[in-house]
Amino acid sequence: MVNSARFDVVVIGMGPGGEVAASRLLAAGRRVAVVERELIGGECGYWACIPSKTLLRPVEARSGARGAAGLGSPGLDWAGLRGYRDQMIRHLDDTRQVDEYRENGATVLRGAARLVGRDPWRVEVAGQRLTAEHVVIATGSAAVRPPIEGLDEVEVWTNREATTLTEIPERAVLVGGGAVGVELAYFLAGMGTRVVLAQRGDRLLTREEPRVGELVAERLRRDGVDVRTGTQVRRAARAGGGTVVEFDDGTREETDVVILGAGRRPRTDGLGLADVGVEAGERGLAVDERCRVADGLWAAGDVTGVALFTHVAKYQGRLVADGILGRERRADYTGVPRVVFAEPEIAAVGLTAAQAAAAGIETVAAEVDLPTSLARPWTYETEPRGTLGLLADRDRRTLVGAWAVAPLSGEWIHTAALAIRAGLPVDSLDDGIAQFPTYSEGYALAAERLEF
Repeated sequence: MVNSARFDVVVIGMGPGGEVAASRLLAAGRRVAVVERELIGGECGYWACIPSKTLLRPVEARSGARGAAGLGSPGLDWAGLRGYRDQMIRHLDDTRQVDEYRENGATVLRGAARLVGRDPWRVEVAGQRLTAEHVVIATGSAAVRPPIEGLDEVEVWTNREATTLTEIPERAVLVGGGAVGVELAYFLAGMGTRVVLAQRGDRLLTREEPRVGELVAERLRRDGVDVRTGTQVRRAARAGGGTVVEFDDGTREETDVVILGAGRRPRTDGLGLADVGVEAGERGLAVDERCRVADGLWAAGDVTGVALFTHVAKYQGRLVADGILGRERRADYTGVPRVVFAEPEIAAVGLTAAQAAAAGIETVAAEVDLPTSLARPWTYETEPRGTLGLLADRDRRTLVGAWAVAPLSGEWIHTAALAIRAGLPVDSLDDGIAQFPTYSEGYALAAERLEF
């Protein structure tokens, strides 16, 4: 072990949360060491958000072309798409990012970090011991591997293998009907794969309103996906050159690959937390309103278990940096949008009716079929579809939840997100003047239908 190097801050994990914190601290003139055991940019940049949305876009564009008046179906060049995907994930090479951080004054270390002391905090990594007043843990999350018999003996992909695939499989069984499962099912089916999507719960996207899961399942089935809810994969086994999967209802399916989309778990293993008196539960590191774990110890991103989204990680990275710099700021997770980039997009924000009821909020709800009421769906596609739902607090007459399954909803859901975060009266939506023709006009229509 070499002599200790002293810093103001050590950032462990350089995904979105770690990057935002480190960049802000460097800009403020702090001495920062960043530690990454894989690639700077993290899961989002190389194996999740960026490659998945890059892969989804051509499938979405082709579907959009088919639905637009006067257009035929464009061809899809898998080699070209794969090449652009590789460009977008930097060919799994973070050399430029490492160089940029060093040019901005950071010490960049590659390896697994471990906390070995506190007061001040001490971190061991790559044969070095680092000492700092502050340590930021931003180690992200890992894919959950469900207890399926025989899983270790067959071809299995997590999001990592699925978003960096080089050949499109003929058959796939997807385990899990959350955002990852829905996006991958849509992409693979669009590329010609015969997809079976098995969801243990009684509907897809269980964190959302039941109506959302119903609409999404209907759309996926229309696109050729075999959606099975209330179903679990019990076992998997090799069979010839492929795999046979058995479900809990006794049915069997042959497949080329089993793809796991059954959730993620915060990555806290190997950090030595218990050795320095810090507890980490199954849901990750508990943080306070400032994203602080203990004096001088901070956390951002999936490792906190607060909300496993890149945009939340970046938000927490800002909070952490501000806290270290002595700026008083506290987290507010009201109105965090949730988007699944299928086609059409699935977007939601705020509470569901069940969550509101559990919180003691009496609500009123309204739903609008957008093609029935708006011009924009018809100018956008010849067989338009789209649904918007609103949920309001009956007593306060404020929006508490919203969802949409409609084209581009990942963009215009932010109107509802802002209304929820700011506590705007529903009357503000009803009285608003939206651009014509747009999907955003649907907010006024839905607000009018809320019966207080």
